[in-house]
Amino acid sequence: MRRDPEPLPSPDVRASGANGERDPYLTQLGERIRSLRAARGMSRKDLARGADVSERYLANLETGTGNASVLLLRQVAHALDVPLPVVLAEVDGLNGQQATEFAQLVQWLAQLPTGDLARVRDACRHALAPAESRDTRHRRVALIGLRGAGKSTLGRALAAAEDLPFVELNNVIEQEAGASLSEIHSLYGQAAYRRYEMRALERVLREHDSMVLATPGSLVSEPATFNLLLSRCYTVWVKTSPEEHMARVVAQGDMRPMQGNREAMTDLRRILQARMPLYARADMALDTSGQDANTSLQALRAQLSHVTA
Repeated sequence: MRRDPEPLPSPDVRASGANGERDPYLTQLGERIRSLRAARGMSRKDLARGADVSERYLANLETGTGNASVLLLRQVAHALDVPLPVVLAEVDGLNGQQATEFAQLVQWLAQLPTGDLARVRDACRHALAPAESRDTRHRRVALIGLRGAGKSTLGRALAAAEDLPFVELNNVIEQEAGASLSEIHSLYGQAAYRRYEMRALERVLREHDSMVLATPGSLVSEPATFNLLLSRCYTVWVKTSPEEHMARVVAQGDMRPMQGNREAMTDLRRILQARMPLYARADMALDTSGQDANTSLQALRAQLSHVTA
C-alpha cells in the first residue's frame, strides 16, 4: 500500500480562492500532468505507481483540487520522464501537444553542452525577432555592465561622435515613476522598480529608432527586460576589473559602496561573478581596464564599424 508524502486536506482548504473557485494555476498544473501522462500512454494507475503515490492523490492533482508539495511533483515529473520545470511551467495555454513539445524541447536543451546552448539561444533570439527589430537593432547601441565600468561616460562620448541621441535609462525610470531611484526602492520595493524599468525601456524603444543607451547594472537580472533589450538593441558589455569598478564609483563621489561595509570588494566580486554569464550574452564586450575614456571610445568605435560595415 502506497503512502502519500503528506495528508491531503479538503480541496476548499488547499486549492480554492476566497470566492470558492479553484486556483487557476493548480488547474493548469493538473491539466499539464494529465496531458503529459496521456502523451506517454500512461494510465493514472501507471503514473501513480511510478511516482509512488496513491491514485486518489494523483486524481486530486489532475483535477486541480490538490495542492502538491514540490517533492511530490518531483516524483511525478520523474515518473513522466520530464524535467520538473516542464510540470511547474506557468505558461498560459501550455496544454496537450504544446506541453509535450515543451517537454521535448527542455529535455533536448538540457543535454546540450554550454557552448551549444548559448548558440541555440542566440539563434532563436535573432530568428524570432520582429522584422522591424532586425532592421533597426544595429542602430540602437545599448551598454550593459556593472556600475563604474564607464557606461555613461563612454555612452555620451559615442553618441556625440556618431551624432546620436544619448539616453540614460535610469533617468527615464525616474520620469516614469515620478520619483528618484532610491525613493522607488524604499517606497515601492524591488518589484515596482522592475515594472518601471520595463516601462522605461519600452518607452525609449518606441521613441528612438537610433540611439546610444546606458542601462542599469542589474537590468540583466530581469529576464523579460533583458531579453527585450537583446532583441531590439545591439548590446555591448562594458567591463573592467573589480578594483576599477570600485575606484571609479568612489571617484564620482559615491561613497555608498564603502560606508559601513568592510566586505564591499568581496560583495562586488560576488555580484560580478554571478552576473558574468548574463553580461556575456551581449553581442560584444569591451574591456576598459587601464584605459582612458578616449582610448576606450576609439576601441568601441572600431569594433562597431566592423558590425555595421
